[in-house]
Amino acid sequence: MDKKKLNHLALIVDGNGRWAKEKGKKRSFGHKAGFDRLEEIILYAKEKKIEFLSLYVFSTENFKRSTEEVCYLMDLFVHNFKRLIKKYEKENIKVIFSGRKEPLEDRVWNAMEEIKEKTKNNTGMVVNFCLNYGSHAEIVDATKKICQKVIHHEISIEDIKEDYFEQNLYQNLPPVDLLIRTSGECRLSNFLLWQLAYAEFYFPKTYFPDFTKTEFDKAIDYYYTRDRRFGGITYEDKNY
Repeated sequence: MDKKKLNHLALIVDGNGRWAKEKGKKRSFGHKAGFDRLEEIILYAKEKKIEFLSLYVFSTENFKRSTEEVCYLMDLFVHNFKRLIKKYEKENIKVIFSGRKEPLEDRVWNAMEEIKEKTKNNTGMVVNFCLNYGSHAEIVDATKKICQKVIHHEISIEDIKEDYFEQNLYQNLPPVDLLIRTSGECRLSNFLLWQLAYAEFYFPKTYFPDFTKTEFDKAIDYYYTRDRRFGGITYEDKNY
């Protein structure tokens, strides 16, 4: 695989609420605008031949927000996942999810399962919605899964290597090449900590509802300026 190629892009969808507030609107207005923008960006990423797209749309910590905001977001997910099934079938997009089931309501989980089932045979871009997701939780859950296999003598301790651990994460996807977090915040917020080990980071100040195709292209252009060495060097340093 070409180490320079942008194969797996991760996106922290951030700034919807602040975008709405600056316009004198409710946070729900920003979340709706953000999901509309996300729909556009997903299709544009497919056009750009990106094979895997991981989207941080709701963290485990987001349940700390007001009941009104959380309920609105859950309604938004249910409505849009149901609505997008036909579009993603047509676009040959496969939808998967990363995150815990609890404490999601059944109606949310069922909508997730439906779009996942209806698109499971699609062979185009894979969209990984990280919903009720936290990277610490993912690593703990993977560890528990592996421990159970050791206890039941399915594997031995010696079988546990990095690639085996990766296979027991929520999704067995390639490492992330580029992480984009919109809104100007420069932190990972417990997102894909294992998968981001050698990713390039891009932190535009743009709020996500204003993250247009042009802004997306700037991020891609930035990625291709980077010298990805993975701990090595790309030239002979004779002065060591």
